[in-house]
Amino acid sequence: MKRAGWSVHGPALALAAALSGCASAPAQFYTLAATARPEAGASPAAYVVAVDGVALPATVDRPQFVVQKGPNRVAVDEFNRWAAPLASSVAGTLAENLVVLLGTSRVVSGPLAPSFDPAYRVTVDILRFESVPGEAATLDALWLVRRPGAGAATTSGRTTLREPVQGQGYDALAAAHSRAIAGMSRDIAAAIRAEAGR
Repeated sequence: MKRAGWSVHGPALALAAALSGCASAPAQFYTLAATARPEAGASPAAYVVAVDGVALPATVDRPQFVVQKGPNRVAVDEFNRWAAPLASSVAGTLAENLVVLLGTSRVVSGPLAPSFDPAYRVTVDILRFESVPGEAATLDALWLVRRPGAGAATTSGRTTLREPVQGQGYDALAAAHSRAIAGMSRDIAAAIRAEAGR
């Protein structure tokens, strides 16, 4: 009488299949983009501008997207992330927008900015940077434009925007944040031009 054989291959294959089903999806990475358009009839600026820095709320100052789930609840999405530190990305996007809005390539941000000798320095303190996929990106920021030097003038302002998300997914959410930053950039560019015209 022939005995039924038993093989370890069957259970091992079943375990491998189960584990592969549990494997996590790869993370997706997103960037902000400069979307500002030149102001019609505006003359190119002849001065240098430095974006000194951007401060973010601690809740969102991380690689992952932080999505708003309610008035008092957020979720950290491990699989949808910013491609670079968010504060430096916002600063860089602001600088790129100012290049377009002021009509000059003489705008700097990042490590070079503190050692530069610009006519105007910009700092931004973001109070709210909220993400609701499929709905809106909210930006609430205080900003300061100052002329270096003793007794120099300072202009402050606040930009509060709720930018609807046009489409689904995190691409659309990142694009909405980019448009909100472009709106803030327009406010800052207008303040710089007003100060320069005095």
